[in-house]
Amino acid sequence: MGKLYEELTSDYRIKEGLNACINCGTCTAICPAAEFYKYDPRAIVDMVQTKDDDVIEELLNSETIWYCGECMSCVTRCPRKNAPGLVVMALRSMSMDKGYFINSEKGRQQYALTKALTNNILNYGYCIYPRTFKSELHPEAGPIWEWIEKNMDDVYARNGANLDGNGTGALRKIPKEDLEELKRIFNITGATQRIETINKYSISRAEELGLTEDEYFMKVFTETEKNHLNED
Repeated sequence: MGKLYEELTSDYRIKEGLNACINCGTCTAICPAAEFYKYDPRAIVDMVQTKDDDVIEELLNSETIWYCGECMSCVTRCPRKNAPGLVVMALRSMSMDKGYFINSEKGRQQYALTKALTNNILNYGYCIYPRTFKSELHPEAGPIWEWIEKNMDDVYARNGANLDGNGTGALRKIPKEDLEELKRIFNITGATQRIETINKYSISRAEELGLTEDEYFMKVFTETEKNHLNED
């Protein structure tokens, strides 16, 4: 038994999600991600069950563990009530904590995801905040969003929202004391430490590439270097 495996199995998600796999492949058959990506949850469970650190390290460095959508369709159909999705969550956590995530394209995207969403949550109280959703970063939103950006206050007011306003209503301004409480929750649950860890490894990779933090953010946010789709 390797040290990585021993540490991995201390995660409650491994204890809850990997009880008695019979390698039937039902999880892969039902998995939405397996239909589109080069992803096989049954194979991931097999690799973890080898207890081999080299095999587990391969997973931690891979694209594979980032394809799961965490929908938990796997556990609803597994005849033994295993949850490969929980196993993947545990692998992702270890990959981020130990810096392995930086070696895969999908893993590196955690930097952009963390920077965008957590900044919105901590600064505004929302995962997606209209004023930070920029059309130049999201061309898929089309010309309609460009128009909304230019007419944002009027558009939201016409739709009954209370954008940045005091009191009640959709997209209202979140009180400072509530934002402070969110920060305390992040601190207590380990989310703040996770963010700092992701930032540390990502900034180090940016320096290796000779990029500024903003340039590196744009690189992982906009560039796709590999074909991740299952075209069989």
